[in-house]
Amino acid sequence: MKLKPNEKDALSAAIDQMNESLDQFIEFYNESEEDKAIIEFDDEVIQLILAGKERFGEEALTKKINSLIKEVLSFLPQVDDET
Repeated sequence: MKLKPNEKDALSAAIDQMNESLDQFIEFYNESEEDKAIIEFDDEVIQLILAGKERFGEEALTKKINSLIKEVLSFLPQVDDET
């Protein structure tokens, strides 16, 4: 393939940009972690959550669910950070 000097420079710059982008993708991939759910909800609960988000909004529902979970799990002994 024959290239004019300006075409060769443009192609070289494009290759450099592609390499930089590929390096960034590789870095993201290497630093990534598997996204594991803390708890698996059954389909009925998922549908209720989606309906609640639609009716009350995501922020309000999130606050309510967090409050409920904290209350339900409050019977667990407190973890001592110094052990």
